[in-house]
Amino acid sequence: MNHSAPAQSPDQARVVRARNAVAMVFALNGLAIASWMGRIPEVRDLLGLTPGEIGRVLLALAAGSLVALPTSGLVVSRIGAARTVAGGSVLVALGLTLAGMGADTLGAVPAVAAGLVLIGYGSGSWDVAMNVEGAAVERLLGRTVMPRFHAAFSLGTVAGAGLGAGASAVGVPVVVHLTVVSVAAMVVALVATRSFLPRTAEVEDDGTPVERVSVLVAWREPRTLVIGLMVMCAALIEGIANDWLALGLVDGYEVSNAVGAVGFAVFLAAMTVGRTAGTQLVDRFGRLPVLRTSAVLATAGVLLVVFGGSLPVALIGTVVWGFGAALGFPLGMSAASDDPRRAAARVSVVASVGYTAFLAGPPILGWLGDHEGVLNALLVVAVAAVVAGLVSPAAREQRPARVEVDD
Repeated sequence: MNHSAPAQSPDQARVVRARNAVAMVFALNGLAIASWMGRIPEVRDLLGLTPGEIGRVLLALAAGSLVALPTSGLVVSRIGAARTVAGGSVLVALGLTLAGMGADTLGAVPAVAAGLVLIGYGSGSWDVAMNVEGAAVERLLGRTVMPRFHAAFSLGTVAGAGLGAGASAVGVPVVVHLTVVSVAAMVVALVATRSFLPRTAEVEDDGTPVERVSVLVAWREPRTLVIGLMVMCAALIEGIANDWLALGLVDGYEVSNAVGAVGFAVFLAAMTVGRTAGTQLVDRFGRLPVLRTSAVLATAGVLLVVFGGSLPVALIGTVVWGFGAALGFPLGMSAASDDPRRAAARVSVVASVGYTAFLAGPPILGWLGDHEGVLNALLVVAVAAVVAGLVSPAAREQRPARVEVDD
């Protein structure tokens, strides 16, 4: 007897193709950014820069992102998510190639900085657009999938870091590595965006134009700003682990750098698993209970890491922390996108507020680490988690009607 799955309608097949395409561009975004990050030590050596000098050069990447995030909502509203992602992928490819040439061929810091501005702007606009598209797909599917998109991003970063390490180990020049990765990512992204959802008709059922919400209006919406605060706390919970967990384990438990790296890998694995499996929890229990539970897990995890007293207990805390860090950021993006007419503007605002954590986190932790030790400085995560739990009711679901789509 043939037990083949029922045929999909054209609309269902379109949404499934869009889902797969969104997952692909999330992974490509992570791959491209991590490819650059994996070669930063070699770029520093090629240019002969001190740690402080390379830190100032890297501010160019943040500058590009800071310009992109507040304006990308307007761009998505005007030209659509597909064209914004496509344009962002082109800018990232140009930026990676220029940064590689600046370091490897020209030996020119200004060229590297210019490339980083392009990467920051392209990646930032790409980021907002793919979250808007992901939220649209999620609405049509009628179930939570945004965390899995962010899991794809995490897997992309792992792949990018691995490729960077491998390229460095076998002596592939920086410019060759970054150019090949950037062109490949751009081509695949351009192809993937062709499967994005078509732009929604810009009229209501009675023929009147839909309500447009500008980014400036979204900046005045209390719910949007509170969701932005929650996402900023979620970014701190994740970003502090990215930057400081390995060092905290090394300094606090007097272990080798390799063991510290293992601890960080454990965190990444737990977070990726949490993003992959957490979608079912959200659909079963709702967004708000999952967000509150995530805040509790992040708090408990970092307390185990800091006060565990032994490496095994700290590693258990790392796993718990990873689970707690998994869902806050993607669910915040989903909450900002509940209303499809306002999604682009609101995601732009939430991303702008949330990404300040990646700028403020390192100097805050560095200052605390100098005074209290890196391990104790990780307690900032507990503060961020408590705040995220307190403001999480702003992210309560506001969903439109469900549309069933088969896998």
